[in-house]
Amino acid sequence: MNHPDFIQPPNLSRVPARVVSLVPSLTESMIELGIGERLVGATDHCPLPDSIAADVTRVGGILDGEMEAITALKPDLVIAGREENDKSTIEALRSTGIPVWLTFPRCVEDALKILWAMVRLFNVEQENRERLRVIETSLDWVSRASWDAPSARVFCPIWREQTDPVGTWWMTFNHDTYCHNVLRHCGGMNVFEERERRYPLLADLGQAEPEEPGERDTRYPRVLPAEVTKRVPELILIPNEPYVFSKSDVDELKELLADTPAVRNHRVVPLDGRLIAWYGTRLAKALAELPIILKQ
Repeated sequence: MNHPDFIQPPNLSRVPARVVSLVPSLTESMIELGIGERLVGATDHCPLPDSIAADVTRVGGILDGEMEAITALKPDLVIAGREENDKSTIEALRSTGIPVWLTFPRCVEDALKILWAMVRLFNVEQENRERLRVIETSLDWVSRASWDAPSARVFCPIWREQTDPVGTWWMTFNHDTYCHNVLRHCGGMNVFEERERRYPLLADLGQAEPEEPGERDTRYPRVLPAEVTKRVPELILIPNEPYVFSKSDVDELKELLADTPAVRNHRVVPLDGRLIAWYGTRLAKALAELPIILKQ
């Protein structure tokens, strides 16, 4: 699945020297690819090593980046993400004439293309060619192993809320997401891969008639315990982002899903959410660790 409009950076007349990154995973990637010194701004959530932290201005949160702080840095390029950043912020930045690279990978192949585009943009392809080829080779080996071996049936909630009159529900993701794709390559079968989100919320929870979604995002369905139980998950992954599940949240989940093989067999497993959500160089770590987690 290719989405070239979100993979290639904008055409620039020169290599960008002043970059603001609004995507933590791509901030991390720039640093690991040896181009972190070009960062002049990053979000409050972006990881920064001590060696450059003092030279990089924090520009606010991922969704609520501060326009004045960003524009004051006079960046040659802002790196953003369609899922991570607020649409109005992106439009406002573009209206000022600042070039914006809006990324939106939905599969690991897209993520690799973004990394290749990044090293070419910053003219560091030669230094990083071997590193990216190692990731490509790892992906090939891991994917071959996962397609040949039986897949674990996985439920991975990424948010939790309560709504009257139905009670607790969880948000998860379907096949058209990076999260799903990296899990699939590593040997996990997402039990909600074909489930689309319905609107309004009560329709998604089976309590009302759905309406046409129009242009609204249908990739992140909201599901009730009964629907999860019917999908018979053998493994439940509990990521620590974007929602931080408390001990009481996990205890409640185990109680509500007590009839699933995952709970009966004590396969409710905490997960570093960056392994499934952070595209970029973090993919190398995901390919090394996720197959082991999925086979536990």
